[in-house]
Amino acid sequence: MEMNAFLHFTVNTFTDKEWGYGDEDPAVFNPTAFDADAIVAALKAGGMRGVILTCKHHDGFCLWPTATTKHHVQQGDIVRAISDAARRQGLKFGVYLSPWDRNSALYGKPEYVDLYRAQLRELLTQYGPIFEVWHDGANGGDGFYGGARENRLIDKRTYYDWPTTWNLVRKLQPDAVIFSDVGPDIRWVGNEKGYAGETCWETYDPVAPDGGPAAPGFVREQDLETGTRSGTHWMPAECDVSIRPGWLWHEKENARVKTPRQLLDLHYRSVGRGANLLLNVPPDRRGLLHENDVASLKGFGELVRKTFATNLGRNNVTFNVVRVREDIRMGQRVDAFELDYRTGGEWKTFAKATSIGACRIIRTKEDITAQEVRLRVTQSSAPPLISEFGTYREG
Repeated sequence: MEMNAFLHFTVNTFTDKEWGYGDEDPAVFNPTAFDADAIVAALKAGGMRGVILTCKHHDGFCLWPTATTKHHVQQGDIVRAISDAARRQGLKFGVYLSPWDRNSALYGKPEYVDLYRAQLRELLTQYGPIFEVWHDGANGGDGFYGGARENRLIDKRTYYDWPTTWNLVRKLQPDAVIFSDVGPDIRWVGNEKGYAGETCWETYDPVAPDGGPAAPGFVREQDLETGTRSGTHWMPAECDVSIRPGWLWHEKENARVKTPRQLLDLHYRSVGRGANLLLNVPPDRRGLLHENDVASLKGFGELVRKTFATNLGRNNVTFNVVRVREDIRMGQRVDAFELDYRTGGEWKTFAKATSIGACRIIRTKEDITAQEVRLRVTQSSAPPLISEFGTYREG
């Protein structure tokens, strides 16, 4: 899919916080002009192919009328509105459900895990096909906890019994991929800046900081950007980043929205390194995307579409972008490659790289005009299977 959107929208939008404490009055969540179709239309214009909604963030506030708690939307159903709007406009829908709940009096006790799975069951059975289930690595700390107002820490390796929860996802939504910093399907890229490593393998072996078994929120983060060559798990990276400095909407950040060119650079450094770009665009207190965000999304989408509209490779043309793909149905085979161009009788090397995977984009420092361009695989773990090789001109 390459590019999906994140929607961080909760009580924090109205309290001007990044992380809610869990003691917010549900009535504070009161968007005055909520329009799910307008939100999704702007995301689609930006080239997004799916949207993941923070159905419950760490504050424990649920964006749907759940039967598991009273800490939820008092009118309407935000999850229903976004999921329906996404499908009307051809985008896939995914859910983010925070394992940490600073509102619940049960958090830290065995009963909370049952509550968490009950919430997950509601989301996975009431809102149609789900393409991705997103688990955050933030687990435990201070919170409201039903009025206890204390610090609660859990054993990240054992408390949630993640295998049982993931089996529930497999049962209810067998086509959904599961995200956390240990997968099991998609791994966190290890930063919230939107880029993967220059070398980024689709395979990965999760290892905890102490060298033992890893778990969501308990993994050696320095390995996430690059993955593990010949790892035992096929676990591509997802690069989450916000279009703004924060993850929630803040009025003071309206003038600090990333530009289309900045987003294009992130596209090259995420999608262009075999990863997925997950771009957060937070709705404001109206329940709309701010005009600055909408304009940036539109400009970004136009840049990507214009750049990759035509493969120039069959003509003697000028280019500054090269895109290569492997047929990943047969694994990731190429370990290193070089790109050359010929003008007259001389071949010149203009780029060298390692991993390809689902997509590798090379942006040259300057325009190149050539009669021929070639890709040379200099190291490979198995016979190379290149499914695309094209040259393009940045829009």
